[in-house]
Order: sequence, then C-alpha cells, then structure tokens
Amino acid sequence: MRVGPGRDYQVQWLYIRKGLPMEIIQEFGNWRKVRDPNGNEGWMLHSLLSGKRAAIITPWEIPAKKSTAISPTIVMYESRSDKSRMLARIEAGTLALIEKCEDDWCTLLLKGRDNFEISGYVKQALLWGVYPDETIDN
Repeated sequence: MRVGPGRDYQVQWLYIRKGLPMEIIQEFGNWRKVRDPNGNEGWMLHSLLSGKRAAIITPWEIPAKKSTAISPTIVMYESRSDKSRMLARIEAGTLALIEKCEDDWCTLLLKGRDNFEISGYVKQALLWGVYPDETIDN
C-alpha cells in the first residue's frame, strides 16, 4: 500500500496475509485507494487486488491485549436462521471467503489446516468486508 497512486510514492504498508478484504474507496487509472479492516487507507495497484470477496469476523471485537483476554466468537449456522443447527464457533479476526450474501445472511467458506473446509451461514452484520444490505453472489 502506497501513500499515493503511483510507484514513485512511498510504501506505507506491506501486507503479508493473502485474501485480506479491502474496501475500494477511490480509483485513479490502474490504482485503487483502499481501506483495510483496521481503517488504514492508501493506494494499491489494481493487479494486487482480487475480485474474490472476503470478510473478517467481527474485527472490532478483538481485545486490545490478546495475551490475557479471549476473543469473542460468533456462530456459523447450517441455514439462514439462528434457530438452525450450529456448525461452528468462529473467533473474532478470522478470515473467511464470501460465497453469497442475501437477506442479512452470508454464506462463508472457512479453510483451515489439513485441507479442512466448512461452509455455513453467518449474520451479515457480524462481518467486515460486506456492506449492510449488500447482495453478493460469487
């Protein structure tokens, strides 16, 4: 992430985590001004961004000092209802791929170690990377 839209501008951030959701807030040629989940803003070349949508689970719920506090969790459900079967508890800060969002629910795909994958439904309001009432169909 650079401070301006061009290679001559100073590098502000270097992102290591693949698939981190970014909000595009401005465009200039092949450059996109983006905002990350922590609120940092800067410019990235469009080829460094993916069209696949991702989300972070309730990043605003992550305690300031992780050493002594346990991050809150949210529930992933089998269907678009909080009365359906619980599939998993997901810790705040977890990165997930968005498969679909509609009617205040998103279908997420979580990938873990040893080729573990789980797909289920999470309330849209508990995600950073998707706007309220936004419909997504990847």
